[in-house]
Amino acid sequence: MKTRLMAAAAPLVLGAALLGGFSVTANAKTAEKTAAATYTGPFAKPSTLPFHAPDFTQYKDTDWQPAIEAGIAAKRREIRAITVVRSVPTFENTIVALERAGTLYDRAYNVFSQLTSANTSDALDAIDTAVSPQISALNDDIYLDDALFARVKAVHDSARGKALTGEDAMLLATTYDKFVHRGALLSAEQKVELKAMNLEIAKLETAFAQKLTTATAAKAPLFDTAAQLDGLSEAEIAAAAKLAADKGHAGKFMLALDNTTQQAALTSLNNRASRKILWDASVNRTSGGDEYDTTAMVTQIATLRAKKAKLLGAPDFATYQMYDRMVKTPAKAMEFMKGFVPALRATQDREAALLEAAAKADGQAIKLEPWDWSYYAEKVRKAKYDLDENQIKPYFEVWRTLEDGVFYAANQTYGLTFKRRTDLPVYHPTMRAYEVFDADGTSLAIFYYDPFARSNKRGGAWMNNFVEQSYLLGEKPVVSNTLNIPAPAEGQPALVSFDNVETMFHEFGHALHGFFASQKYPSLSGTNTARDFVEFPSQFNENFATIPAVLNHYAKHYQTGQAIPAELIAKIEAAKTFNQGLGLGETLSAAMLDIQWHQLSPEEAAQPPMAFEAKALAATGLNTDLIPPRYKTPYFRHIWDNGYAAGYYSYIWTEMLAHDGWDWVVKHGGMTRANGDHIRKSFLGQGHTKDFAELYRDFTGHDPQVEPMLEARGLAPKAQ
Repeated sequence: MKTRLMAAAAPLVLGAALLGGFSVTANAKTAEKTAAATYTGPFAKPSTLPFHAPDFTQYKDTDWQPAIEAGIAAKRREIRAITVVRSVPTFENTIVALERAGTLYDRAYNVFSQLTSANTSDALDAIDTAVSPQISALNDDIYLDDALFARVKAVHDSARGKALTGEDAMLLATTYDKFVHRGALLSAEQKVELKAMNLEIAKLETAFAQKLTTATAAKAPLFDTAAQLDGLSEAEIAAAAKLAADKGHAGKFMLALDNTTQQAALTSLNNRASRKILWDASVNRTSGGDEYDTTAMVTQIATLRAKKAKLLGAPDFATYQMYDRMVKTPAKAMEFMKGFVPALRATQDREAALLEAAAKADGQAIKLEPWDWSYYAEKVRKAKYDLDENQIKPYFEVWRTLEDGVFYAANQTYGLTFKRRTDLPVYHPTMRAYEVFDADGTSLAIFYYDPFARSNKRGGAWMNNFVEQSYLLGEKPVVSNTLNIPAPAEGQPALVSFDNVETMFHEFGHALHGFFASQKYPSLSGTNTARDFVEFPSQFNENFATIPAVLNHYAKHYQTGQAIPAELIAKIEAAKTFNQGLGLGETLSAAMLDIQWHQLSPEEAAQPPMAFEAKALAATGLNTDLIPPRYKTPYFRHIWDNGYAAGYYSYIWTEMLAHDGWDWVVKHGGMTRANGDHIRKSFLGQGHTKDFAELYRDFTGHDPQVEPMLEARGLAPKAQ
């Protein structure tokens, strides 16, 4: 199971700093009106491209801050117009009016936030630093405004509000709950305190994200000779030489760091000293006491979050965060995760002994270390399953995998077709754009694909919306998938590991969730669901990668065009449950670490981060000395910047949903158009129009069951 980011759900922010609330002076009102009314930049009107897709040919670095600040000012004016209405508060003039507010801001910020994640620069980072506190302030000024909340509450409490049904009722309920959750019931003094906390947290999260991106690029280890990289392919060594040359070290070799603790090259590097160099660079990238160290930021963020939870009446930040989740409390999340520990720990110990024996058989009488695990796991996999990653890669070229695999599965299941659009501008030349057509031939969405790693791109993989689907606003979805597949050296094919193949299918599951959005209100549309539901469609879509009819359609040798041999497919299937000690172990320990971080009191959160991490990992019961978490505390971007605080368990919870859901598909005929229509109708096209447990029951007819996941992971015997 892989860990993904989904940028669309991360920015839960709205916008602007200097104005404290909506009861402002006449001078401030005039300045605000002028900022919005006089803005004439490229975001003043919707893009003229299909579906209002971003026109990257029109944007300059100097455009972003004026556009975002004008959007902030316009949104303030639109929100104030709601509060000054003298008529009785109604669903339309208050709740729906809130949904309509902020179109200029969204138009600019949705594009800007993707660029700062996927193609940033010093100029963009500086703008991000400047606007993030402004965004935090507007967020507070909306949700902490007494007059606005009074109107929301009046609609919520009225008989007319209680009579609403369907999507209208859900919008009213989620709007009211969001105001309460964000502090609408606090006293005036408490609101001032909360605003100050939120402003500081926003600044720290932005700084953390920027420093981590910089550090991950800067800490890429340098090697003097190609011999030190023995075991890597010629293409990988050529890419390492190019990266070193690009960084001013011609004649040497540099391995770019993945965002995760484990590094892909660790499976192949024959030189143990080189493996340790790479490992140390990974785990120490932001905790070495130098300019890239994030540990002080982590302490500040964790402490402020704990104080914020206390101010808002929650026992801890984890409880505060989980108010709208499918899993309602941190205790239930931990109970769910602890259920895996006994079988998984036994698997880790058994596999560790197996790997140490493999090292001894290889003439290396060593004590197994973390930088050895993947290397000897690959050797055991080759020996036990006769499976070599280098045998697999030639069958998975990135664009063929996308177009003949990912797209093909969507066509066979949902009837979608895709047309490449070379006339649509992109923000990087290695991207592609596509128009997506529904089964009836109507144009459904625009889709952008940005697959390759860059030094100015944050780690991981994610989906985001440039334009959110909404019938209220007359918008169709404009979606992108962003990955970090190692870029090939010039003239080399873009071959990917099977892990990256599954990542491609995973992120496209998020894209489908966005394509099929069919909601009136943007805040309920598509992927705007709870953290522990939003990863369900993406993990569910991974299953399509290995359906024989799909695999045989895209897994073709890049040189010969021959389909992947049946015996190689059989080996991949046979090896699926191997190395679960690492595969599930690193994710489970990271998820448990996340929950423990966010159950701390303010006083406890102030302790040295690495000392707390050591205690928290020891409490998991897993072998975290040999298999550290997928992200260690100082580079755990998901929880310190990307909105997954007390939510990283979602990947495990939704994997359980995905396996159980796929079990339903298998039992009902597999990849058929009828099943595709049912999937779309029951949950994939429903956004947040129902309770998440109800959506799941609409799909499978029962509550989620963990047994299919245990079987798939090899942690329980398969049903006969």
